[in-house]
Amino acid sequence: MAFDLRHLRCFLAVAEEAHFGRAAARLSMTQPPLSVAIRQLEDTVGVRLIDRTSRGVRITAAGEALLPQARALLAAAAEAALTAREVGRGARGRLRIGFVGSLLFGGLPQWLRLYQEANPGIEVALVELNSQEQLDALGRGELDAGFVLARRVPPALQAVTVHEAPFVACLPAGHPAATARRLALKRLRDEPFVLFSRQVSPDYHSRIVQACAEAGFDPKVRHELRHWLSVVALVSQGMGVAIVPETLSHSGMAGVVFRPLSGAALMSTLQCVWPAGRAHSPALEALLALVLDTSAARGAEPRGR
Repeated sequence: MAFDLRHLRCFLAVAEEAHFGRAAARLSMTQPPLSVAIRQLEDTVGVRLIDRTSRGVRITAAGEALLPQARALLAAAAEAALTAREVGRGARGRLRIGFVGSLLFGGLPQWLRLYQEANPGIEVALVELNSQEQLDALGRGELDAGFVLARRVPPALQAVTVHEAPFVACLPAGHPAATARRLALKRLRDEPFVLFSRQVSPDYHSRIVQACAEAGFDPKVRHELRHWLSVVALVSQGMGVAIVPETLSHSGMAGVVFRPLSGAALMSTLQCVWPAGRAHSPALEALLALVLDTSAARGAEPRGR
């Protein structure tokens, strides 16, 4: 049975005022359309809800039974409308955000803290996935947005570049080249390499291999891993050397050092991506604006801080 909310408001006003005239004034309407609304509600329910007597208005037993349900339905409708308005202006909602592990050291915790302070009604659910897994999840509608390390994304997704940072050499702390201020890639020609998986990121894998080729050698790839943090962890255990995004130099992982590369123009591109064909939600718009603002401010800072 479908109720007309307008009919329920009329019924509630009459029941609470116990007078058609006062109920009509409360609703800013005249008595005839109020009486029509009550009759239409009674037709919908199939039973009399209000009796008019010489002494005034009397609510029937059926009307008394409907009264709490009418209040609950009207309260639920008001709450639903409030929720829709708050979601519409970005004050309430839920975001499912994918991210690459290196972003834990590239601004993500700070962004989220600032975002939640400014938007306490938005629930943010984080999912750590590598870039390809995020792109797949976005395609299936399992994420609202993602932060990926990629230069290109599928045409079904929209993207905006958050920031770019150079790749750096990642070495075990005791490596002979660990004391160098800058490192020529060719110094690593005889080292075992730990690389990001070709299956997970064929772009970054091929770019690192190409950079080594331009330095005059083919890297001796010993290990291929699915997460950048795993790459750094393996290097810290002395299992090889790696070329990684500069953001990982802030990981604080023991047993490993990071050195800038000379003569190699390798850049890591962090992009925020979301499904194409629809506008940002206000909640996502607010997050993206904050990320871009804070990234721009950080990029303006001098290096070495």
